Amino acid sequence: MGIEAISEVLQTDYVVIGAGVAGLRAAIELAKAGRVLVVAKDSLRESSSEYAQGGVAVALSDDDSVALHESDTLTAGDGLCHLEAVRTLVQEGPAAIRELITWGAEFDRVDGKLYFAREGAHSCHRVLHSHGDSTGKEIARALYHVAAACPNVAFRGFSAVADLLLHEGRVVGALALDEKTGTTVPILARAVLLATGGLGRVFAATTNPDVATGDGVAMAWRAGAVLSDLEFVQFHPTALRLPGAPSFLLSEALRGEGARLLSVHGERFMVGIHPMAELAPRDVVSRAIVEQMRRDGSTHVLLDLSGRGGLVRRRFPRIHATCLAHGIDLDLAPAPVCPAAHYAMGGVWTDLHGRTSLEGLWAAGEVACTGVHGANRLASNSLLEGIVFGRRAGHDMAAVNPGAPSLFQEPSNPSLTADVESIRLLASDLCGIIRSGAGLREAVQRLDDLSTKTGGALSRTGLECAATRTVVELIARCALAREESRGAHRRIDYPKILQAFQKHSMISRSRPEVRFE
Repeated sequence: MGIEAISEVLQTDYVVIGAGVAGLRAAIELAKAGRVLVVAKDSLRESSSEYAQGGVAVALSDDDSVALHESDTLTAGDGLCHLEAVRTLVQEGPAAIRELITWGAEFDRVDGKLYFAREGAHSCHRVLHSHGDSTGKEIARALYHVAAACPNVAFRGFSAVADLLLHEGRVVGALALDEKTGTTVPILARAVLLATGGLGRVFAATTNPDVATGDGVAMAWRAGAVLSDLEFVQFHPTALRLPGAPSFLLSEALRGEGARLLSVHGERFMVGIHPMAELAPRDVVSRAIVEQMRRDGSTHVLLDLSGRGGLVRRRFPRIHATCLAHGIDLDLAPAPVCPAAHYAMGGVWTDLHGRTSLEGLWAAGEVACTGVHGANRLASNSLLEGIVFGRRAGHDMAAVNPGAPSLFQEPSNPSLTADVESIRLLASDLCGIIRSGAGLREAVQRLDDLSTKTGGALSRTGLECAATRTVVELIARCALAREESRGAHRRIDYPKILQAFQKHSMISRSRPEVRFE
């Protein structure tokens, strides 16, 4: 089988794979019903939630409403949002945020009142921030504090989770890898939640942390779960572009505070492209930046919020400090930026309770596809989705009665003989912001040509490489099947939205041809 020796077998009532906002909120709910083990890759404090700068969108301000939040979400989703999922999000969101505040989450205030910012594609000010640009980190902190105080909740870090465990078609646990001891650890449970976050690291340029390699999507695929809408990957328009610097996200909130996008020649270019100019939906802004870069023959454009009396240092201290460390004071000069892979609208298909197509398996957060985001996520809806649907998944899982089985089917562990960086470059070149049928077919063929093998010792590197290959191939296949342009998916050979494709792509190992439902 190519797996290391099993050092121990852990048994619990519920296992949560991932320690971000969705996983932590689910764990709090599950703690009411039984023992919960929260498993994280490497560090319990490293997740996409920790990097979420933009804020959390919620209809709590005096000039906002649930109906308006719903409308903006549907508009951004470009005809593909699941209406019931959107209504669940916006209706349950206010109570979820109030609960967070009672649990100690601190959001920015002015004169004692919550401060609401405005971001792209929002029709009013509705986005809460913590410390300007550390919202996800603050929400995760508050949730971790509550979860850790629950006697039934335990945490454990592993090098990686290698796969899901199955017994007679039901998911009964997960197989964790401990590289330090060279062993694998089966974790058996009566219900499993995938809360593994995103897949941005399958692209060469991304705002996501190193752990976001699409592991959850790849595990669910191997286990036979239905996946949906994987062709829709949102590229954030403004990631820092400097030699030697990471693709650090420069929050949408900067544009909400008046930052302008300029060409390398200092000319503003968004005004004639969209009525909302710099506050247009992210897919519009990202494509406009790519086109401007092509016209200028440059590798970036400029984001300018200078001359505002130290606004960036006060409102966005983390962003200001990061840029300053790389020689740019945003209060005095513009920053070079370009788009980078940021968020996956698609993922493991779930219903409104987080249930996947596999018995025993739930999913929540970015790894899941609830239909909330449609073809293009409304800015700052992701943290709210993790909180709302993490709670719903936990509540539903708590009703599972069967005890954890003692039997499981050992998975055929994946490994790959390939250079992961070459796959990431292929993803950016052929499956990125602007796509073509020829490029997507080339991507599928090149990935098919990569040799896979079973055998040898498991490693985090090998697992991540295999996951990257799987996820990129699935993105390419789904993008090739969607012969239109909608939301974050743009085909130069099919430039229009088509009514025939106002459906969700679906794919699974048992039905590997992409279908639309």
